[in-house]
Amino acid sequence: MSEVIAPRPPSFASLVQQFFTEYLVSQRALSPRTIASYRDALMLFLDFAHKRLGKQPTALLLADIEPDLILAFLDYLEAERHNTVRSRNLRLTALRAFLKFAARRDVSSFYVVERALGVPMKRFDRPILGFMSRDEMLEVMGQPGDTWTSQRDHLLLAMLYNTGARVSEIIGVRVADVVLDGAPCVHLHGKGRKQRSTPLWKSTVLEIRAWLRRNPEMVAQTALLPNRNDQPMTRSNVTQRLDIAVARAAKVHVGLAKRSISPHTIRHTTAMHLLQSGVAFSVIALWLGHESMSTTHQYVEADLAMKEKALACLQDPDTKMHRFVPPDALMQFLQAL
Repeated sequence: MSEVIAPRPPSFASLVQQFFTEYLVSQRALSPRTIASYRDALMLFLDFAHKRLGKQPTALLLADIEPDLILAFLDYLEAERHNTVRSRNLRLTALRAFLKFAARRDVSSFYVVERALGVPMKRFDRPILGFMSRDEMLEVMGQPGDTWTSQRDHLLLAMLYNTGARVSEIIGVRVADVVLDGAPCVHLHGKGRKQRSTPLWKSTVLEIRAWLRRNPEMVAQTALLPNRNDQPMTRSNVTQRLDIAVARAAKVHVGLAKRSISPHTIRHTTAMHLLQSGVAFSVIALWLGHESMSTTHQYVEADLAMKEKALACLQDPDTKMHRFVPPDALMQFLQAL
């Protein structure tokens, strides 16, 4: 009876290749942006492992990926690359996804991978969402001027405010994505290949019509908001144009000059104004393309005016408070902490 020879486990390099080509692309069908994020995380980790272990990436083994190595890599991201905790956790998410995949392809390394997967995510304080008042937002938008750039920038800001879209979504809008007849709307291509349609104001529709009349050469697949080279605007381009608009608006609303206003701030502004107008959570979640309602709930936590209104519905108990005096020196020490 012939002896059954166990198949040789795949090499680390082949596992990495299979993870990207077979798993992420073919099986999961993740978006190019997500795949690029995973790629960047793994490249950073492999470069760090090479410097720390003295091994080329092709010579690395799953057994080399120990918890201490991962923790050192995460510390390096925060201390030397000055990544935020959120970015640190995203890198760890990508690394953990690869390790889970590798454990299924190389069962002999399951214990090693299981130990590595024990490295936890790091908790962090969520900042209060920043948003602008309606007057501030309208001042940032300003009025469309006579120049091509001025009209494009005004349409850009109007559509960001109207739709609450992410930057990646708004710069990806093509002429064909805009429906101006019947029930006007714009089709947005969101995160994770998700698509949604957002209604447009009459003023936005009029502005888009005027924009298309000014640019008759635009066809269905042309970017609605191009740069001077007829290419879609970039993230940095949008941020630059917004900075100019905020600097202009700060002459009227001086408080804007002291705040950090990003394109995502306009997204928060749209959500807050919808919430303050009495729009239901579920509708706002659909409007913004939120996958989880907990994300939408952050806007309630950020709106102090709504909290004060809710507090006014409660009657003040007018309780008389007595100061607690610890009876023991040790208790006094702890109370003072």
